[in-house]
Amino acid sequence: MEPVTLGLILIALLLVLLFLKVWLGVAMAFTGLVGIALLTDFDMARKMVGIEPFAQMLQYTFSAVPLFILMGIIISNTGMGRNLFDMAAKFVGQVRGGLAIATVGACAVFSAVCGSSMATAVTMGKVAFPEMKRHNYDESMAIGAIAAGGSIGIMIPPSLAFILYGLITQESIGRLFMAGIVPGVMQAVFYAILITIMCKFNPKLGPAAPRATWKERASSLPQTVPIIILIILVLGGIYGGVFTATEAGAIGACCAIIIALAFRKLTKKGFVGSIREAASTTGMILILIVGAYVFMRFLTLSGLPSVLSGFANSLQDRRWVVLIFIIVLYLGLGCIMDIYSVIVLTLPITYPLMKALGYDMIWYGVLLVKLIELGEITPPVGINTYVLARTCKVRPETAFKGIIPFIISDLVIVAIICIWPELPMLLVNTSQAG
Repeated sequence: MEPVTLGLILIALLLVLLFLKVWLGVAMAFTGLVGIALLTDFDMARKMVGIEPFAQMLQYTFSAVPLFILMGIIISNTGMGRNLFDMAAKFVGQVRGGLAIATVGACAVFSAVCGSSMATAVTMGKVAFPEMKRHNYDESMAIGAIAAGGSIGIMIPPSLAFILYGLITQESIGRLFMAGIVPGVMQAVFYAILITIMCKFNPKLGPAAPRATWKERASSLPQTVPIIILIILVLGGIYGGVFTATEAGAIGACCAIIIALAFRKLTKKGFVGSIREAASTTGMILILIVGAYVFMRFLTLSGLPSVLSGFANSLQDRRWVVLIFIIVLYLGLGCIMDIYSVIVLTLPITYPLMKALGYDMIWYGVLLVKLIELGEITPPVGINTYVLARTCKVRPETAFKGIIPFIISDLVIVAIICIWPELPMLLVNTSQAG
C-alpha cells in the first residue's frame, strides 16, 4: 500500500476512534503506533512510543505548562475576580450597561493571569451575574457579556492555548504571547463599544447603577494592585526580553503564591489541592502532546505533509479559498470540542498546509486560537455558553440569545485579523521575546 494512502486511511481510523469516544491523546498515539509499525516494523514503533513521553517532558519549554496552570489556579482561589469586578463597577457602573462593561474589563485583566476561557467565564459568572441581576439587567445581555468576556481568557497571554501551539509547532511561545495582546485588547474594546450601543438603543438591557463616590473608587484600587503588578511583571519581562516565557511561568507562579499568602487566601489544604489540580491538568495536556507527536511522526513517514505542501503550492493564487475553509473548520470544531483537543487534532494537517501557502505561523496561531475561542461560545453547541448557563442557572436559549451580538463583533475581529495581518504582529515585531 502506498504510504500516502495509508496515511489517509489511518486519519479516517482516528476519526472513527474519536466517534467511539476514545480519548484523543490515546487515539492519536494508537493510530500513530499502528501506522509506524506498518511503514517500518513493530519494534521501531514500540520504541518510538516509549521514548516520546520522555522526549516531551525533557523539553525546557514544557515546564511553562504546569507553572502557568499553577499561577492561574492560585490566583483564581484568591478572590481576585471579585476584586477586579468591584473596582471596574465602581468606575463605570453608573453608565448604561456599565456593569456589563465592567465585567468585560475584569475578564480581560483576570484572563491575563488565569489563561483559561472557561475558568474566567465561570469565575465572573459567580461574581458579576448576581450583581447585574440585582440591578435589573436583561438576563440575555448579562450572560452574553460574561460568556464573551470569558472567551478573552485564551487570547490574552499567558494562554495555555498558545503554549500548546508553540510546543507542537516549535514556534516561539514568547512571540505568540506578544501576538495575542493586540487582538485580546481589541476584543475587549469592541465588546465595550457594542454594549454601549446596545444600551443606548434599548436602556432596559443594562440600566445604570448608582454612582460610586471617589472615596469608594479609591478604596477599591489597593485590592487589585497585586494582580496588576503580576501582569506587568510577567508580560513586561517577556516583552522586554528580561526572561523567557518559561522563566515567566516560574516567576508568575511564585508571585501568585506570595499574593495568596499576603491576602491570607492560601491554606495548606488549598495549596495541596491547587498542586493536585495543576498536576492533573498538566498530565492531560502531556498525554495530548505525546499522542500528537506520535501521530505526527507517522504522518511524516507517510509523506502526507509533503503531498499537502505540493498541493498548497498549486493553490498560491487561491490562498483565500483555503483560509476561508480553515475559518469554517475551526468555527465548527470549536463548538463541539475543547480548545486543546482541536489544536492537537488539527495542527499536524493544517500547520504544514498554511506554512506552505506562505502565511506567518505566529499570525496563524493567533487566528487559530481566535476561531476556536469563537466556536466555544457559538450556538448551537458552544461549550462555554452551556457551562455558564448552568453556573448562573439560566436557560441555554437565554444564554445563546445574549451571545449573538458578541459573536458578530468577534467575526468582525476575525475579518480585521485576516485583512490586516500586521495588527497582531505589532508587538511581536518590536519585542525581544524569545
